[in-house]
Amino acid sequence: QVQLVESGGGLVQPGGSLRLSCVGSGITLDYYAIGWFRQVPGKEREAVLCIDRNDASSYYMDSVQGRFTISRDNAARSVYLQMNSLKPEDTAVYYCAAATRRCTVVADWYHVWGQGTQVTVSS
Repeated sequence: QVQLVESGGGLVQPGGSLRLSCVGSGITLDYYAIGWFRQVPGKEREAVLCIDRNDASSYYMDSVQGRFTISRDNAARSVYLQMNSLKPEDTAVYYCAAATRRCTVVADWYHVWGQGTQVTVSS
């Protein structure tokens, strides 16, 4: 069974940090571009950033530049989202997803999705 599983979400105070993990099962992540998306209730899922097969990162939200980074560990079948200096507006469900072609903001191009992990930034 091909699946992605996110973990690492939780409740954190403003200014804090979290590292989200995306682990692949039945899928070799180094063959894919892996994107992180987030969604808040009532809004569409938005692309945050992505790492391609050559480990190049693409940022899709100006608000996370300088605070979020993405990395991969192919041996561990994992992609990570390091989130620093978290703000209340970062509160969302975060999803990882795999695309066979390249990094893109278009959610429909990602054909494997995780179940999401909740991140809540609040004092």
